[in-house]
Amino acid sequence: MFEKAIQLITDAQKIVVIQAENPDGDSLGSALALEELLGDAGKDVTLYCAIDIPKYMHYIRGWDRVTNDWPADADLAIIVDTSSQLLIAKALEKPGVRHFLETHPVLILDHHQDVASDMPFEHTIVNDEVAVATGESIYKLAKEASWKINERAAEYMFISIQADSLGLSTPGTTVESYRIAAELVGLGANPSEIEQRRREYMKKPADILAYKGELIGRIEYLLDNKLALIHLTWDDIEEYSDRYNPSILVLDEMRLVEGVQVAIAIKTYPDGKLTGKLRTNAPVANQIAGFFGGGGHEHSAGFKVYEEYDKIITELVTATDKALTDYESAIS
Repeated sequence: MFEKAIQLITDAQKIVVIQAENPDGDSLGSALALEELLGDAGKDVTLYCAIDIPKYMHYIRGWDRVTNDWPADADLAIIVDTSSQLLIAKALEKPGVRHFLETHPVLILDHHQDVASDMPFEHTIVNDEVAVATGESIYKLAKEASWKINERAAEYMFISIQADSLGLSTPGTTVESYRIAAELVGLGANPSEIEQRRREYMKKPADILAYKGELIGRIEYLLDNKLALIHLTWDDIEEYSDRYNPSILVLDEMRLVEGVQVAIAIKTYPDGKLTGKLRTNAPVANQIAGFFGGGGHEHSAGFKVYEEYDKIITELVTATDKALTDYESAIS
């Protein structure tokens, strides 16, 4: 599976690792792991993301090495944890980036199920659908390539796996996921210390807790309470997202309401962009997100569109109803 990827990396000296514009623990952990692995292999690595890394992810050491400045002298681009052009749209709009990607080798390392790449340039893709996280796939790549896995690389891959599997608890977690996580602990990852840092960065000021209460009061319940929906406006984003991602405040609690199968946070932006973050109890998140050109996992997914809010809600209800109906029919 990794032969072409290893050859592309072997042939390159200066490599840029690109994250999607909704960075999470998997994408950041994967990018930082590649920086360590490829750096020890003698490569020059730049970590790139078109947006700033959110503050709640600053518990991951090395986040500040991710830059918004495009390295025009790279030989190879590696895109981690996404196969969707919508999730690198800001990067593609930057002068020189699209031209670079159209004229240089591009490698995509992903793990999302039932997602076909729509990147508008030639690329080589390794989509390890059995991996619970891209970091798990990168571990396999490192072993096949015989790359040294130092303590920092082990920590980053462990964080990646922990983040995307919600602590090795999601349905996509396999025996292999546990085995690899254990090996990464043996190589130096310290789960207790990582969790302590994460908890420190997850602490909330009193006004954020009060805001969470306000958000809970704004939740809408549709489809006979099977769909819980929260709308986050630009005012919410502008005032709070720099300190704490508003959707993260309530999404998991929305999913724990009796009867709710699908919880969705919708963010609207001044340029007409609308994003959706999904957390579900039924394994339908990727199907609903896929209706809008997005993707992800069965229980966690997302999408980005340019559409009117009222129209997207109507379409969202339709897509959710269909996904749940299909799922319920399949198990009955």
